[in-house]
Amino acid sequence: MTDNADPQWRPAVAEPLEADSFRPLSASVALEIGAASMCGAQRAHNTDHYLVLRVGRMQETLATSLAAADLPPPFEEYAYALLVADGMGKQGAGTRASRVALSALAHVAIRFGKWNVRVGPESAGDITAQADFFYRRMNDALLRARWGEFHLTDMATSLTALYIAETDLFFAHVGHSRAFLFRRGLLTQLTTDHTLQQQRQGAVGPSALEGASSDLGHVVTETIGGRATGPNVSIEHIKLSSGDRLLLCTNGLTDVVSDDQIADTLALQRRPRDDCQRLLDLARAAGSPDDVTALVADYRLRAEPRRAA
Repeated sequence: MTDNADPQWRPAVAEPLEADSFRPLSASVALEIGAASMCGAQRAHNTDHYLVLRVGRMQETLATSLAAADLPPPFEEYAYALLVADGMGKQGAGTRASRVALSALAHVAIRFGKWNVRVGPESAGDITAQADFFYRRMNDALLRARWGEFHLTDMATSLTALYIAETDLFFAHVGHSRAFLFRRGLLTQLTTDHTLQQQRQGAVGPSALEGASSDLGHVVTETIGGRATGPNVSIEHIKLSSGDRLLLCTNGLTDVVSDDQIADTLALQRRPRDDCQRLLDLARAAGSPDDVTALVADYRLRAEPRRAA
């Protein structure tokens, strides 16, 4: 007689396995992105560049003796990085500067990125530290790129970056490009310009200008590539809500288009790419002398799929 002589074993062994379905917020984030850029009226070359990265982790079963019902479906979770760079320098050096910075970031992220797609007390600190590290690596890349190149000696760049993981938004900033949050009709500027004009507001005594760069009337006090020790990076962290809209842009837009005009455009809730084009049209109509780049991202959390009864 075998162990299987009693037929009552079959229902017990064949019982489906019970497993809690785990779906972190990092698997529910959806981002729709649009971007556009144009050369300014007083520019021979567009010195702006932008970059959007999606980083993530995944799990997929490739071979197993288990039944499909015993295993989770393929799983993916993501975080997003959005960056806008506004290069400075003569005779096309600014174009080279913003290009070098963003290219360096994309390569460094692969080599050193920890892929923090979920945010907790420890990982929040890691993300902030990593942002500062990445900015310094981009600064090193610019210093190397201009070594021995006479035409690149004055090149530098502003760079504003957003990192979105779950419901957390980290924003890192150097220079005079800007980041905005549009929520329920209210436009909020997230970044503070690193310019001489901004620095003198409320300052007492002379202002330090080591590593400063000029950009069509702006004296930019913090840049990537401005000095060997690297920039003082402003890094902050807030919570996002589903339905928020984010705008990254260079000063070619904000110098000639008011915050009210920007808010009016974002309030219409068109596709991000359409809003970017509308913002460029406003800057063009205002005769913006500087290059203009706009990057709009719509943030939302996908609803959980309903379970079958």
